[in-house]
Amino acid sequence: MPPRIRLFFSSLSLSMFLLTAVPLYTEFSRRSDIWWTPHAMLVPFAESKDRVEIYVRGQPLAALLQARQLRVAEGDGLSTLSPSDVGFRFNNADSLRVKRLPMLLVYAAGCGVTLCLFLLILTESIAYRVEKAKRDT
Repeated sequence: MPPRIRLFFSSLSLSMFLLTAVPLYTEFSRRSDIWWTPHAMLVPFAESKDRVEIYVRGQPLAALLQARQLRVAEGDGLSTLSPSDVGFRFNNADSLRVKRLPMLLVYAAGCGVTLCLFLLILTESIAYRVEKAKRDT
């Protein structure tokens, strides 16, 4: 393969590799704690029943709160917990990763294909027709 064409295809395959590798790198280098519900948006106890159930010593937390059986020690005294005192934060990382997985697989396949193409060009395994004819004679 002529040097100009080899240089062109090498640079093309490297740029394509970078275009597919950058999204993969940004996804895997992202902080893992960003998917939690923010403190300002805590889910109230009444709205969290379809997503989480909490048991304390075998009894549901909702029943204990309504019966006013849970107390918190604050300084000198005890105060009873009510359902409005309890809030939840959820980690949504698993559902968001599942949504992004097909695109990440496409990027990974693109990285593999462009890396293979670059290696084929680099090792001169892809022969130009003029070069093949010269080799055969």
